[in-house]
Amino acid sequence: MSIPHGLLALLRHGPMYGYQLRAEFEHATGSTWPLNIGQVYSTLTRLERDGLIEPQATDDEGRQRYALTAAGVSTLGEWFAKPVTHADRPRDELAIKLALASTTPGLDVQAIVQTQRVATMRRLQDLTRLKQEPGDVGGLAWSLVLDHLRFSAEAELRWLDHCEGALLKAASAERTRPPVLEDAAAPEPTEERAR
Repeated sequence: MSIPHGLLALLRHGPMYGYQLRAEFEHATGSTWPLNIGQVYSTLTRLERDGLIEPQATDDEGRQRYALTAAGVSTLGEWFAKPVTHADRPRDELAIKLALASTTPGLDVQAIVQTQRVATMRRLQDLTRLKQEPGDVGGLAWSLVLDHLRFSAEAELRWLDHCEGALLKAASAERTRPPVLEDAAAPEPTEERAR
């Protein structure tokens, strides 16, 4: 998630101060990606330095509000227009974990897959319960985030099924492979074979 772009998107609604931006961000995402307030203010400092936002008059309580500049509006528009690529996403720890586990001797990779499957299934059940709760808890933004999380959990379960199948197939191939005789010398050709 690009926090700078997220803050720019929120400022498109109008000037806001740091704590307000944090609250709006967490409301829109259902607190799925909580922001540290220090992270918000350091990001605001960089956005101001880069000319994407500018300070506004403080509110009645003395809080510094920020607004988008023309450059900020342009940068935000470019971000929304550009697709997210796999290079933009962080590494997938689960994929790396299972790849390494499958090559590490002495591990029960099936157990690792099963442990993950149980955790992912619980997560999917929790997300499904949230989806079924009555009322408009977070509006459309939260609903879209929740759907993404649910669909990602479903895809992860399908991928874990695939991993389990690949592991079983590899184990079966390993059991049926003939043993390699490393120290046995090749048989000498007999006279009849040599003719």
